[in-house]
Amino acid sequence: MIDTHSHIYLSEFDEDRAEVVERAKRVGLKKILLPNVDGETIEAMHQLEGQYKGFCHAMMGLHPTSVDHNYRAALDEVKKHLDTRPYIAVGEIGIDLYWDKTFRAEQMEAFEQQIIWAKELNLPIVIHCREAFAEVFEVVEKQMDDKLCGVFHSFTGNIEEARRILGYNNFMIGINGVVTFKNTHLREVVKEVPLNKLVLETDAPYLAPVPKRGRRNEPAYIEKVAETIALVHGKDIEDVKKQTTINAKQLFAV
Repeated sequence: MIDTHSHIYLSEFDEDRAEVVERAKRVGLKKILLPNVDGETIEAMHQLEGQYKGFCHAMMGLHPTSVDHNYRAALDEVKKHLDTRPYIAVGEIGIDLYWDKTFRAEQMEAFEQQIIWAKELNLPIVIHCREAFAEVFEVVEKQMDDKLCGVFHSFTGNIEEARRILGYNNFMIGINGVVTFKNTHLREVVKEVPLNKLVLETDAPYLAPVPKRGRRNEPAYIEKVAETIALVHGKDIEDVKKQTTINAKQLFAV
């Protein structure tokens, strides 16, 4: 398996990061992909990637909740890093109007600029979308061409939104612990999404799956996500692991 979205470089893992990685390997994880948040997370992310070469892979991007009145300077930093060394993706980027709508226009502009860079570098994008599907679709469709590819990470949208994404040729849908929650509608949606369009993720330390819900999430718990998808699709868990790994390798060229 590949955990396509995990923030194990954050301070929540400072006490036991090596053990977390060990547990991940024990359940069969072959890679952990690390999305950036903003200027404050870059160093820790790079350090972790260096420590686990070939196992942890860094992305570069500016998270929408870090977009404020200084967003242009923050974007300059992202660009500087993208120009300096290779990354597996531009992410995580997108639009989040759940907490605050103050910088809606700036978020849209930052998102579009980072999509343009991703296309120039032939990299996939990793999209964070919360309470903002209309805005995200508007920006993505404005930039849509054969070069644009990526994943809608931590997807929690409805069936119509999922179908719209499936209409984009080169996009995957990222599923994490939310699919295991008791009252989620997500299982019904996942049932309608072909396995060759799904990738597994944890979003650790957030969104731990049942029965760990409410605690710190970690990559080893990804097995619960695979189990639930297998159940929903009426497939063997090994089929889900195999196909989602193929999908992740294809999208991220790892």
